[in-house]
Amino acid sequence: MLTQLLSFKGRYRILHLTWFAFFLSFVVWFNFPPFKTTIVQEFGLTPGQAGTIGLCNVALTVPARIIIGMLLDKYGPRLTYSALLMYAAVPCLIFATATDFNQLVVGRLLMGIVGAGFVIGIRMTAEWFPPKEVGTAEGIYGGWGNFGSAFSAFTMVLFALFLSFIPGAFQFPEAESFKILFFPEFSTSVLNWRAAIGGSGIIAALYGMFYYFNVTDTPPGKVYQRPPSSRGMEVTSARDFWFLMAMNAPLTAILMVLAWRLNKVEFLSSEAMVIAWVGLLGLYLFQAYNCWSVNKDLLAGRKRYPPEDRYKFKQVAILELTYIVNFGSELAVVTMLPAFFEGTFGLDKATAGIIAASYAFMNLMSRPGGGIISDRMGSRKWTMVVLTAGMGIGYLIMSTVNGNWWLPGAILLTMTCSFFVQASEGATFAIVPLVKRRVTGQIAGNVGAYGNVGAVAYLTTRLLFTENFTTGGEANMAQVNSAFFQVLGVAGLVVAFLCVFFLEEPKGSFDELHEGEEQSSPNAVPAQIGTNL
Repeated sequence: MLTQLLSFKGRYRILHLTWFAFFLSFVVWFNFPPFKTTIVQEFGLTPGQAGTIGLCNVALTVPARIIIGMLLDKYGPRLTYSALLMYAAVPCLIFATATDFNQLVVGRLLMGIVGAGFVIGIRMTAEWFPPKEVGTAEGIYGGWGNFGSAFSAFTMVLFALFLSFIPGAFQFPEAESFKILFFPEFSTSVLNWRAAIGGSGIIAALYGMFYYFNVTDTPPGKVYQRPPSSRGMEVTSARDFWFLMAMNAPLTAILMVLAWRLNKVEFLSSEAMVIAWVGLLGLYLFQAYNCWSVNKDLLAGRKRYPPEDRYKFKQVAILELTYIVNFGSELAVVTMLPAFFEGTFGLDKATAGIIAASYAFMNLMSRPGGGIISDRMGSRKWTMVVLTAGMGIGYLIMSTVNGNWWLPGAILLTMTCSFFVQASEGATFAIVPLVKRRVTGQIAGNVGAYGNVGAVAYLTTRLLFTENFTTGGEANMAQVNSAFFQVLGVAGLVVAFLCVFFLEEPKGSFDELHEGEEQSSPNAVPAQIGTNL
């Protein structure tokens, strides 16, 4: 398979177009951090407000991944991905034209929906590649697309600088502010970020239109399988229904934590926070009702699934846990790693940032590596166990890093740990498309949402450690970092242990055809691009 990647024909063409769609969605989703310092200075934000904007960036990604998964199963990846990329221009322009903190928060909350784009390509890739190659294909999709976050960090500032030399480009409503843009001899640092963020959204929207007319949901002759209803996830046993209800609860709980955080920075009053909590509980009940509607015949005993059509929801649940500890920890570690190297080794911010970026750069090889290992080793279950355990051990070793360590050794450890984290992510989504084909979008949405649950949970835990290890108004960051990495490491080992006993090898893991397929021509070039809805 790897030798054919450069062919850009048939299924490889679809893979390239789809990972680039994911790549652009992550460039847009992470276009705030490169300009964080400038934006904080321009708006006079407090550290709490700046941190809240970062949390808002992932807040709506949790429910969005669930909803996008439902829409994906109903309408197909072609239409869903195109619509999401075109939507990306909306929050970008809102954020780019913001004049106060509240508008910044609204822009980033809406931007969180763009972060749900990842789940769409999971099903698109699975439709075009057979089970025996799906790990490698999903790893390439996830790893190369995920690189968009690192690419954004390195290029958004250059993009802003380039736009400053284009007179009249990207004029926004507040004309007074943008007058400076036409006179480069004056400071443009306050303004360029607006043009760059707005421009990145417009580029994503244009690619969304291009994507719509250049892909199809499935290869020619293959039927796109849809669930009977996309209102809620279909399960195949009454016990699994209650398991689903239990696993949906943390998704609501983590949003309640975010509402609390918005109250702490005075974006929400105490009354508004309580109203938000009540609304979130109502949302959970509404989601539960929809799931009941989809499965009511099963619960009433009027419907029974034949053995060959059943799947075990525990497979979904254990994958949700693996994604908490791998992708959730990645998002959390990327956030704190520059400060970790800066404080531990006394480095300047630029050097610490470059070293920390190596963690994200590893996505280019690590996530595809996890998929390749999953395809080649003959057992997706044990690949998951070994990689997750290796991640846990890596984090525990990182908890011992201090100023006495040899800096190159610490960097090598960080990159090794990063490999296990991201390879574990690749192994997770090598299994997701094989659980139950017709609800792959919803499964991918649920698993993906748990990654964000993990990120918020870990970052909140680190905040509590910071408060706990503060004496005399100054936090002992060495203790904070050590305890934080210990939590990550123990969580990884616990989930690896659970995988040994509860994760099962998917049926047909290495078959030529997906479950329910009768024929497949994955290398064929579609005769009529854009007609398969």
